Amino acid sequence: MKIKMVYSVVIVFTLIAVSSLVLAVQQQKQSTVSLPEMSPELNVGKLNYDVMCASCHGNNALGTDKGPTFLHRVYHPGHHGDQAFFLAPKQGVRAHHWPFGDMPPVEGITDQQIEKITIYIRALQKANGVF
Repeated sequence: MKIKMVYSVVIVFTLIAVSSLVLAVQQQKQSTVSLPEMSPELNVGKLNYDVMCASCHGNNALGTDKGPTFLHRVYHPGHHGDQAFFLAPKQGVRAHHWPFGDMPPVEGITDQQIEKITIYIRALQKANGVF
């Protein structure tokens, strides 16, 4: 009986945690985004992001029901450095922060595209107080 109660409590807390993450994503999606001053390099990064990433991670990195926002402290450079942004589209990522499931590798993406995309995401993050 005690074990069933412990399992029930664990399940409830897990559901609350997942619900909180989903709510945070939804609130972020509804908020406005401060755009950085766009340079030619950032424009190239945005164009690549829009083609390779936006369908899951949303316009201006706000997230969708398929993938998380990058404008969250989880993606602060101190937690997910640029190398993580390089490896994720190349190798895919096991779900570990969000309830969206595993991220598959992005077919056809090049190192140069990833570099420009990362620069664009970091500029968006900086413009929106992530760091």
